[in-house]
Amino acid sequence: MARYKVTGRLSCHQDGYGFVIPDEGGDDIFIPARYLRENIHGDRVVASVEAGHRYGRREGRILQTVERGCSTLVGRFEAGGAGGVVIPDEPRIPHRVAIPRKQTGMARSGEVVVVEITAYPSGDRGMAGRIVEVLGRPGDPDTEVLTIARKFGLPMAFPPDVLAGARSVAREPAEAELVGRTDLRGDLTITIDGETARDFDDAVSVSRLEGGIIRLRVSIADVSHYIEESSALDREALNRATSVYFPDRCIPMLPEELSNGICSLNPGRDRLTVTAELQFDRDGTAVGSSFYPSVIRSDERLTYTAVREILVDRNPETTARYRHLAADLETMEELALRLTAKRRRRGSIDFDLPEPEIVLDLQGRIESIARAERNLAHRIIEEFMLAANEAVAAYLAGRDMPCLYRIHEPPDPARLHDFRDFIKAFGFTLRMKGDNAEPAELQRLLASAEGRPEEKMVNELLLRCMKQARYSAENAGHFGLASPCYLHFTSPIRRYPDLVVHRILKGALSGSLGQREKGRIAAGLPAVAEETSRRERTAMEAEREIVDLKRLEYMESRVGEVFDGFVTGVAPYGFYVELSELPVEGLVHVTALGDDRYRLVEKLHSLVGERSGRAYRIGDRVSVRVDGVSRERRRVRFSLAALPGRAASRKPARPGPAPPKKAARVRPQKKKAAKSLRHRGKKR
Repeated sequence: MARYKVTGRLSCHQDGYGFVIPDEGGDDIFIPARYLRENIHGDRVVASVEAGHRYGRREGRILQTVERGCSTLVGRFEAGGAGGVVIPDEPRIPHRVAIPRKQTGMARSGEVVVVEITAYPSGDRGMAGRIVEVLGRPGDPDTEVLTIARKFGLPMAFPPDVLAGARSVAREPAEAELVGRTDLRGDLTITIDGETARDFDDAVSVSRLEGGIIRLRVSIADVSHYIEESSALDREALNRATSVYFPDRCIPMLPEELSNGICSLNPGRDRLTVTAELQFDRDGTAVGSSFYPSVIRSDERLTYTAVREILVDRNPETTARYRHLAADLETMEELALRLTAKRRRRGSIDFDLPEPEIVLDLQGRIESIARAERNLAHRIIEEFMLAANEAVAAYLAGRDMPCLYRIHEPPDPARLHDFRDFIKAFGFTLRMKGDNAEPAELQRLLASAEGRPEEKMVNELLLRCMKQARYSAENAGHFGLASPCYLHFTSPIRRYPDLVVHRILKGALSGSLGQREKGRIAAGLPAVAEETSRRERTAMEAEREIVDLKRLEYMESRVGEVFDGFVTGVAPYGFYVELSELPVEGLVHVTALGDDRYRLVEKLHSLVGERSGRAYRIGDRVSVRVDGVSRERRRVRFSLAALPGRAASRKPARPGPAPPKKAARVRPQKKKAAKSLRHRGKKR
């Protein structure tokens, strides 16, 4: 069969096989394990690909390694022999790294270390390296954070010149800095954030006008006033691109003197801001907008919990404490409901997939894990921020300004067709126009699943069809929001793209951007978009990994317990189950199914017993026992509990062909090749 070549990034699975993600886009190329002996996860390679498809996917082999995926890695050092070995923390790198005796540094056996790779796998030779840093003992919370920071290249400490620049900024704005700004210190203005938040970059105020109009002012910290373009502070902010949030700490984009100090909209303090003033009618339609530099003084720092207690729970103590805010909070609720209804009418998609919330003790050990609440207060702030982002995007696009947009492209057609075919068995329909489906149709589907047993499954599987939102210098619209023009403006303390947008907006408002300056900005935006998108993905992976580690730590204390759950994914080697009570997923391996020999039926997303016909399919409810936890493989091991009423005996609607012996789970993102049905949040 004719062959051709593709260059791309190699994404490996811990079971040995991998996928090449082509640079030019398109479907991934499956690489069998036998062709990966000299490569590791993350390598950039040239692959030879068969022109045809085997089992519905392209398959190939590695011809050339263009660039190695990493020069250092993190792992556990085990002393022995003529030095020792480092066992990589990354389960997708199965090679041990040999460490000569003189290259072990001060590392002791069992410690977590950073190793510099001096030799990669080649022929009969394995990997070799030298230890360059000792991070600590496994299981220590500080070691876990350092491990993930080093693994994902997250800078922990700020360079001296960056710290010096931050410390040189005055703690309060001078009178001269208020000149030319609209004074909003007389407005009743509040911030609403989580209990543990320390950096407040958005504040809101509302007022009722004639004719049922509600005026909303969204005031955002004017970070660009303090960070000069191309300064040491600016270069470091771009290098980090985003703040990274772990359960017990934050790796900030900006030094604390800025992020928690002069830039943070702390209550009772004069703060420099950029305000988006928007007016909405009774239908939630924007009927007026203006933007200007401002100065505010936040009246209250509210939490999501407090707002819920006032507006939803009607808690008498909380309501009495914030009686002076009651009318404004009710107006905010009314406006948010208008905006939500308007957004849903146009087809904006709302996934209901809560993130895990982890509670730690004073030593950093996990105490509990639950699904985070998303209440009315969250929705109020979300709607206000979406409205401000969209309004700024429309303003800049309407004036032909170069800009950094937040884009979200339509779903992958092949995945959407597979999704449509699968949900038919559950009585759901998805109307498509050729290879596409309108956002409104997807939102209709989610609404039809609301409250049904299959609701979470439909949300999860549809999310897998979606592409990941990213930054771009070209406006391609935002599919998920059904918005023709969108960007990020509301979080410049923690996101570099917002800082870029602030600079452009202020330049547009002042009239200081001539054609030459606009050309200079436009020329630099593609590189900024690519880098900030990359750093955002890295931050998301790091945040996800620390949460996964905490999940594993928590489940070690629950071994032997029985939980109800539902099947979230199937593979030739077993099926994955998410617990109903906890946001935890684990694997029931086929070897734990001793009653039959099971095979995968891909089109039905099912494991089917060859003799009994018993099927375990995505969405099935099961009861499982926690058998153990493997930190090395990042996996919780389940077995089926011998409980009555186990809903896992449906036979498939029709038989399927014998599958190939390789992973067949639908993948949420290309770089997470075989981790198909695990939650992959896609930030708007």
